[in-house]
Amino acid sequence: MSTNDTSAAAPAADAPASAPTSLDVLAHLGDVVAQRRAEGDPDKSYVAKLFAKGLDQILKKVGEEATEVVLAAKDADRAKDQAKAATRMADGQPQAADKLVYEVADLWFHSIVALAAFDVRPERVLAELARREGLSGLEEFARRGQKEGA
Repeated sequence: MSTNDTSAAAPAADAPASAPTSLDVLAHLGDVVAQRRAEGDPDKSYVAKLFAKGLDQILKKVGEEATEVVLAAKDADRAKDQAKAATRMADGQPQAADKLVYEVADLWFHSIVALAAFDVRPERVLAELARREGLSGLEEFARRGQKEGA
């Protein structure tokens, strides 16, 4: 499948016609990360600084963000039990579900940086997700097991 395939992400049904698709957003982010990797100044660009520090630092950030997603999800689950996750507090502080969204965004961002370290575009991940659509998770695991055991 081509990395330019746009079938992996369609606009949400309630999105305005001019709203960028998920693919547009991820592709643009992939472009920015690649550009900062190639030309960015580590003193001015967080992405360039990560690349200057090397792959281990990038992967450490992915691990940290994954842990923060787990913690935010646990907080959201507790807040859901308390029926607070869908609203904001009077002081404007984000609720637990909002925190989960922020942390997942951080994880996705750092994952895109990790992909860029291997010259892999976000569109390839979307293409893989599209390939798996309609495929049972158990079926996918069984196929992977066959490949690994072969």
